[in-house]
Amino acid sequence: MKVSTMFKVWLPLLIVTLALACGSDATPAAPEPVVIEKEVIKEVEVEKVVEVETVVEVEKVVEVEKIVEVEKSMEKMEPSRSPLIGDIEGITVLTDFVPSSYSEAPELAAMVAAGDIPSVEERVGSEPLVIRPIHEIGKYGGVWRRGFIGPNDTANAIRAVNHDRLLFWNPEGTEIVPHMAKGVEVSDDGKTTTIHLRKGHKWSDGAPFTADDFIFWYEDMYLNDDLNPVKRAELTVGGEQAVFKKVDETTVQIITTEPYYVLPTYLSSTSALSGHARWGRSALGGFAPAHYLKQFHPNYVQGGLDAVMQMAEDEGFDNWADFFKQKNSVFHNTELPALTAWILEKPITEPVWVMKRNPYSIWMDEAGNQLPYMDKVQMTLGEDLEVLNLRAIAGEFDQQARHMDLQKLPVMLENAEQGNYTVRLDPTRHGGDAMLCPNLNYDADPEIANWLTNADFRRALSLGIDRDQINEGLFLGLGVPGSIAPGADTIYSPGPESEWRTLWSTHDPELANQMLDGLGLTEKDSEGYRMRADGRGRLVLEMQTYLSFMNFTELGEMVKEHWRDIGIDVDVREMERSLASQRRQANEHQFHVEVTWGAEDMYGHPIVFFPSGGSSCFGPKYGVWFQSNGEAGEEPPAQLARVFELYRKGMTLPDKARAEAGKELWRIVLDQVYGIGTVGQTPAIQGVRVVNNNLGNAAARHINSAAKDNPASSHPEQYYFKCLPERDGSCP
Repeated sequence: MKVSTMFKVWLPLLIVTLALACGSDATPAAPEPVVIEKEVIKEVEVEKVVEVETVVEVEKVVEVEKIVEVEKSMEKMEPSRSPLIGDIEGITVLTDFVPSSYSEAPELAAMVAAGDIPSVEERVGSEPLVIRPIHEIGKYGGVWRRGFIGPNDTANAIRAVNHDRLLFWNPEGTEIVPHMAKGVEVSDDGKTTTIHLRKGHKWSDGAPFTADDFIFWYEDMYLNDDLNPVKRAELTVGGEQAVFKKVDETTVQIITTEPYYVLPTYLSSTSALSGHARWGRSALGGFAPAHYLKQFHPNYVQGGLDAVMQMAEDEGFDNWADFFKQKNSVFHNTELPALTAWILEKPITEPVWVMKRNPYSIWMDEAGNQLPYMDKVQMTLGEDLEVLNLRAIAGEFDQQARHMDLQKLPVMLENAEQGNYTVRLDPTRHGGDAMLCPNLNYDADPEIANWLTNADFRRALSLGIDRDQINEGLFLGLGVPGSIAPGADTIYSPGPESEWRTLWSTHDPELANQMLDGLGLTEKDSEGYRMRADGRGRLVLEMQTYLSFMNFTELGEMVKEHWRDIGIDVDVREMERSLASQRRQANEHQFHVEVTWGAEDMYGHPIVFFPSGGSSCFGPKYGVWFQSNGEAGEEPPAQLARVFELYRKGMTLPDKARAEAGKELWRIVLDQVYGIGTVGQTPAIQGVRVVNNNLGNAAARHINSAAKDNPASSHPEQYYFKCLPERDGSCP
C-alpha cells in the first residue's frame, strides 16, 4: 500500500526536530464540573442506546459562567503528547471590574485632539468588556500579517478577528462567559431568556447598539421571506418560532412556548445567533445595525420595494435581497457599521484584504487601555495553499494556522530560527479530522443508493480502512485512529473510547469481506472487484474531495487502496470546495470527505450534522427536512429520525439532561456508521500554528474548536508586538 512520499522524506527530520523541541509534557487539568441542582436523570440501557427521561423539580437561574457541565469520569485516549503542544491558556474576563481611567491608541488620541471623534470615555461607555491579557499588558502599534485564499475565505476573519457574539467561552471551552452582552439569564421554566447589553456600547460609526437592533433583525430580516425563506431550527422550538421582545434600550428577551435551555450555547457559539459579523451575508446573526440598514429595506425606504429594486439594479443585483445582504457584509461593505475590534478597510475581493482598528471597540485591558493593541489586520491573497505555506515558512506571517499543512511541519521546524517564528500545535477535540460522509439521499443510481443506505455495507467499508497507516502517513502519527466519536473529555462523548472510538472502526478486512459476501456481493471481476447486483458491471463508488485544510485527496487515494482488499472500487474526484458544496446541496454526490466540524459540541457548531439543510452529512434532503421542521425535504427512516428527535429535544433540556440525550444520539450515529471516521484529535485542521517570536500574548495552546473559533478563542484583541522600529526606535 502507498504511504505518503513526503512523509517518508520528512520522517527522520521530524523525529530529530520533535526531540529537540522544548515544551511541557503535562496534560492540562480538567476543570471542576458544575452541577445543576434538583435534576433527576433516569437511564435505561436498550441496545447500547440510553433512553433519557428528565424530571426538573427546580431549575435555578442559569449563570453565564456556569452553563456547561464537564464529564470527567470517562476513559480518555489521547495521541502521544508532542513537545510542541503546550498547556491551554487564555484571557480572563473581569465581570465586576471597570478601570478607573481609560487610555487609547496614539492615532485615536490624535483624532480626539482634532475633534474627529469623541473621547474614549464617550466612545466606550461605562460598561466596557474588560479582560486580563494572557501574559501582560501590551503596547500599541503594528499590523498583523496573515494569508487568505480568495473571496470565499470569509471564515479566515471570522475565526480570527470578526467575532461579535453576545457570549463567548473561557479558554478551556467549558464555561460560557460575557462578551458583547454583559450577562444572560434563563428563567426557571426555560421559556424566557433575558439578554443584558452594555450601557454606552456603540457601533463603529458611533450609533448606539441597543435592543432596537435585535427587533429590526428579527422582524425585518429574519421573518422576511425574501431575506430568509427557511426559518432556522435554532429558533424553532416546539414547532413555533421564538419571539424577540424589547424590554428597554439595553434589555432584550427571547421568548418560547417550550423550554429553550440551549439558547446560551447558541449565543456563544457558531449558530444562526452568533453575531452580526459572521452571518450578515445570510441575514442571520441575532442583531444588525438598524440605523444603517433601513436605508436599503423596502419597509423603510420611500417608494418601497420599487425604490429598493432600483438601488439593487444600479449596483448590478437582480433582486433586492442579495443587494441587502451585500450591504450587510462585513467582508465587502467598508461603510457597514460593526461591533468587531477591527473593521473593514479594504474588502475581501482585493488582493490585500485589510481591517483597521475600530475607534468604538468595547474591549479594554484591566489597565484601562482600549483594545485592540494592533492597528490593523492585513491578509494577503495566496494563489494556492502551497503558496500560503511557503510564505509561513519564510516568516511572512505573524500568526497563522488556517490552511497550514501538517505535512509541512518538519520543514516549518527546520526553518523556524531563520524565519523568527515558533511552531505550536493545537489538537482538535472533535472525532474526525477527515470523515467519509455517505449520502443517504443519493438517488441518481438505484444500485448505489441501495448500498449507501445499508448500515452493514457502511460498516463493512469502515472495517476495510487501515487507519493506523493513514495516521502515520497523513497525520505524522499525531492523531487517534477510529470512528467519528467526539473526544472523551467532551460533554457529548457517548462513553469509553475503547468501546465507541473502535466501534466498526478497527481494520478487519476479513470480517468486512464476510459482511459484503453476506449482503450478496459475491460476484467479482478478473481483478477481484465486486460486481453490481443488477448485473451492470463493476460496483464503483464515487468519493469527492477538496483541498483546503489538508490533503483530503491523498486520504481518498489511501482509502481506495484499502478498499481494494475488500473488493470495492472507488473513483476519487478532487474539486474546488465551493463546487463540492454545490454538489452536496444538489444531491449529486455519493461520498464526501469532510471534517466533523462541531462534533465535540453539536449545539455549538451544528453545521455538519444538525441543523444544516443541504450541507448535512446525513443527506441534503434530510437536512432540509430537519431545518424546515418537516415542511420541506424528505422524512428520514426511523433510526435517523430518532437522531433528529433527540437533537431537537435537547434544545429544550437543561444542560445535564441535554448531555445525556446527546450521548444517546451519538451511540446511534456511531452504530449506524452515518459517518465513517478515519483519524481525529490531531492539529491538522487549523492547529498547526506559526507564531512570530515578536508577537506578545500568544497562547502556548488555545482550544481548537469550530464552536469556539480559534484563534478568536485566545482573543487577538490583546495580541501585541513586543518591539516595533516605528514605535521603539530600534529592535534586536
